Parts: sequence; structure tokens; C-alpha cells
Amino acid sequence: MAGGISIHGVDVARGIAAEGMRVELYALTPERRLLAAGDLGTNGQLDHPTVRGDGIAAGPHEVLFHVGDWLRAAGYAEEQARFLDIVPFRFVVTDLDRHLHLPFKFTPYGVSLFLGV
Repeated sequence: MAGGISIHGVDVARGIAAEGMRVELYALTPERRLLAAGDLGTNGQLDHPTVRGDGIAAGPHEVLFHVGDWLRAAGYAEEQARFLDIVPFRFVVTDLDRHLHLPFKFTPYGVSLFLGV
């Protein structure tokens, strides 16, 4: 797959896809603008045209993961669900032909975000 940005959420504490987690993808220049927003699907991925590169330009971007709301909805205890709230991830698109896969792996107490393959 060439170009585009795919977002994938996995609850590694329970070993399940983060189906229903709200995510937002923003371009940050020349001004902040929303490119995509929605809930992750049954496979934990955002199904949006930005996956194919629609609307993506070179420059800084940010994804917001609404993990606190998801943890509460997934039935985690309130103490576990209140540590993390909205987790931001900023990155820079430099090559429009390169697909950027952004795996978001989390537990109630920590996250891992990286450029996947």
C-alpha cells in the first residue's frame, strides 16, 4: 500500500482490538485542521479515505486517541480507566508515497506508539 495513514488500536492487557475507540487525525500546518475522525472498527483500525492518502499532505500531523473513554466503556474499573485520558501522537509526513501505519498499543497504565510496517 502506497501513501496514506492507517491507525490501529490494540488493548494489549486483554489482547483485543480497540473496537469503538474514538480517534481524530489532524494536519497541523498551515493551520490545525481535522482530516479524519471516527471509531475504530472490529479489527481495531480506522476505516477512512486517509488510509489511501486522501487529504494527506507533507508536514506535521497529530492523532488523538480517546483511550480513557474507551477503557470506561470496555468495563475497566474506574481506577484503571482514569489514569489515561486523550493520548496525542505527533509525527511528520515527509514522503507522500510511503504508507504510515501507526499501531497504538495500550494498557490502562501506559501506551506504545510507533511507526509500524
